[in-house]
Amino acid sequence: MEIVSILLYIILFLSTLLSLLKKQKNGIHFKKFKLPPGSMGWPYVGETLQLYSQDPNIFFLTKQKRYGEIFKTHILGCPCVMLASPEAARFVLVTHAHLFKPTYPKSKERLIGPHALFFHRGGYHARLRRLVQNSLAPQTIKKLIPDIQGIAVSTLESWAASGQVVNTFYEMKKLPFDVGILSIFGHIERGFREMLEENYRKVDKGYNSFPTNIPGTAYQQAILARKRLNRILGEIISSRKEKRLLEKDMLGHFLSFKDENDQKLSDEQIADNIIGVLFAAQDTTASVITWVLKFLHDDPKLLEAVKAEQMAIYDANNGGKMPLTWEQTRSMPLTHRVVMESLRMASIISFTFREAVVDVDYKGYLIPKGWKVMPLFRNIHHNPEFFPNPQEFDPSRFEVRGCEFKKWYSIWAIPSASTRTPSQILEGTKAVTIMMFGL
Repeated sequence: MEIVSILLYIILFLSTLLSLLKKQKNGIHFKKFKLPPGSMGWPYVGETLQLYSQDPNIFFLTKQKRYGEIFKTHILGCPCVMLASPEAARFVLVTHAHLFKPTYPKSKERLIGPHALFFHRGGYHARLRRLVQNSLAPQTIKKLIPDIQGIAVSTLESWAASGQVVNTFYEMKKLPFDVGILSIFGHIERGFREMLEENYRKVDKGYNSFPTNIPGTAYQQAILARKRLNRILGEIISSRKEKRLLEKDMLGHFLSFKDENDQKLSDEQIADNIIGVLFAAQDTTASVITWVLKFLHDDPKLLEAVKAEQMAIYDANNGGKMPLTWEQTRSMPLTHRVVMESLRMASIISFTFREAVVDVDYKGYLIPKGWKVMPLFRNIHHNPEFFPNPQEFDPSRFEVRGCEFKKWYSIWAIPSASTRTPSQILEGTKAVTIMMFGL
């Protein structure tokens, strides 16, 4: 018995010792990784007030100058790690994307809807992404070009008829919204379109406001408008189901979809993804067009060159009497370069949200599981290593193969960038933009 007792004590001792060694090893493992430098601000609110009290780009740039390419903060109710280098962006979005998931703060997720595809990963995300891409495939868009042209012409004519100075960005937000509604619903009843626009405007206004449920605030008004949007979209979906219409628009694709288990999308899933698509398309498009106009205004010679390119197509269409064609939209090299340079200069997508799904080591720093991670794209677009004289608006930098853009492209691991033509580069940039949104 004594021998048995001694053996039991030895086994227990060794078991305890091994357990302590394992804990110590784990402790050493995590000690060699430290949190990035930075400030977490005040309890609960973090540095959200500082973020909203100034230009966000200045807020992030100031932090970068103080702490370097990686730093921590606490904004919008979330602990965050900010990454301000091309290598870091590539780490999060490309080479180690499996360690992160697309995410937004809960305050923003509530306004878009929890079923929107860019809040998910895995099978659901992949299925919805293919569904959205198929509904916006070139074959579909080609058929919409005359209608899109009609919306643009109508918008321009309304400005001329008003005889007043217009707010460019505000007016430009109407244009992509109308095109988005056309792409999603086709030719929808005017009453539904007006109700959608009225409530979406309130959601849009509250999206970047301080998240609080205090009555009368922009965020609380946005929450109420989002609930009304659910009811409106529910009516549209029910009407489409009752009529059994097999439309080829995005709503038609959503309604006809079935997964491998023969399950259809719920009305809530459809509504959230409709709002998500409108959100992803509207502000970005409106911002780009506004900046394009601004940059062209600042360079009269470039403006005249772009006008000449467009007038050549106008004349080829019998003075505008014939509709614009898909092929013609692909034959505007100077216009495309101006758009590309506007995207770079303006950096309308300053950053994106990801969330670490495990503890991640990046250059000796620990990014804890559950923390938000935000690559800062503006720093890439204005990096002189990739774009000489980055503060200069120069569309010609996208003219030739092997230009500075090739270096930028290598960050995203796009193969054979040096052999791509400007039009192929344009397509690649669209793909990168889609990746940023998680679409």
